[in-house]
Amino acid sequence: MSEGVIAAIDLGATSGRVLLARVGSDTLTSSTVARFANEPVATNDGLHWDMLALYDAAVLGLRTAFRQEPSITSIGVDSWAVDYGLLREGRLLGEPFHYRDARTATGVERVHERVTHAALFARNGLQFLPFNTLYQLAAEPSALLGVADTALLIPDLLSFWLTGRARAERTNASTTGLLHVSSREWDDELIAALGLPRGILPPLIDAGEQVGTLLPGVAGRIGAPDGTRVTAVGSHDTASAVVAVPMRPEAAAYISCGTWGLVGVEVERPVLTDAAREAGFTNEGGVDGRVRLLHNVMGLWILNEAVREWERADGGSIDLAALLASARDARCVVFDANDPRFLAPGDMVDRIDHWCDEHAVARPRTRPEYVRSIVDSLADAFAAAVWDAARLGGVEVTTIHLVGGGAQGELLCQRTADRAGIPVLAGPVEATALGNVLVQARAAGLISGSLDSLRDLVARTHPPRRFDPRR
Repeated sequence: MSEGVIAAIDLGATSGRVLLARVGSDTLTSSTVARFANEPVATNDGLHWDMLALYDAAVLGLRTAFRQEPSITSIGVDSWAVDYGLLREGRLLGEPFHYRDARTATGVERVHERVTHAALFARNGLQFLPFNTLYQLAAEPSALLGVADTALLIPDLLSFWLTGRARAERTNASTTGLLHVSSREWDDELIAALGLPRGILPPLIDAGEQVGTLLPGVAGRIGAPDGTRVTAVGSHDTASAVVAVPMRPEAAAYISCGTWGLVGVEVERPVLTDAAREAGFTNEGGVDGRVRLLHNVMGLWILNEAVREWERADGGSIDLAALLASARDARCVVFDANDPRFLAPGDMVDRIDHWCDEHAVARPRTRPEYVRSIVDSLADAFAAAVWDAARLGGVEVTTIHLVGGGAQGELLCQRTADRAGIPVLAGPVEATALGNVLVQARAAGLISGSLDSLRDLVARTHPPRRFDPRR
């Protein structure tokens, strides 16, 4: 098989990027050709994503990519989960709401009046999170749902704008709460019970299938050849990240650490026990029909919000690397990183203080102490979730693979190993983009094999860094 070039659009909760990758049987290299901010917009009706700006930035990034590599074989899109745009005859009816918008509380109440969480878990296998798509849809005005003819999750919306074809990729659809956990099809019975319009949900598609080809106007704008493919990837960013975890799933847990920390194991079948539901675990779709049994931990969001708070106070930027270095030997307070108080933006330091006061624990006193406390609290939550996942999934975990932006944090990796008592293998940092690329490359015939083969390529080209627990 020959080498080829793949483009990936990877949208995160705080930034987006366009990457180019060269892929072959012994080759996996990537470079970022465009990076852009993803800043939510607060209006009088709530918090929204600026999707038009994100799409424009992604298209400009693709134009740069095609100037550098005119022979790009395929384009794929991944992003965060659960959020969506409503359309009518192909037109967006308003900027999508941000999952951290407070309106979701109304949706939770409306859904649980009709179906309990226990009954939902038996059908969709999802951890209760107040921003899951079914709660957001239940919070929409009925008049707006009556006007809409299509609902597209964020990566599906971008793929629609690129190709003109409305599809729902299954790994991301599994986060909506409206996909049956066993059949992996839209759960028509549940949708009817919730009073939601079934007609707005598009046909499902698997990772690796072709969504379509670039619309002529899009191809002309970015300088792409006619017929350039857009391929469905594991469009939920965690699904793509897990593709690129260089692990043996029968003996490992993973942590995909960015804004969120997604902690879990990969299993063949959903785990729908009461114990899994009570522990707050979720069964999300993976590539090739695998199941990601995982728990959502707050992740680097807490640290990033604290740093932003200090930067506003100082009126300038903070050297995070220096702050982390100064935190290495600082005093530590371990708080509950999963406490819902840390979900909304802003005032993280004040919320940590309140948690300490409520639990009769001495507050951190300095910025290094706050940083060390955040890191150790995340590590503690990660370690606990790893062992819960191992127990619930029946996996003999001997190693933790930590990928994503958090893999750059030596202190976080080391403290996770210390608290879990087993080695942490850190990297690749760009796991989400690499997983996106690998699925496209396999669909294009540049590489072949199972997920194990794809992960072997990652291990050979991106060897992880090992952190052994300190006694």
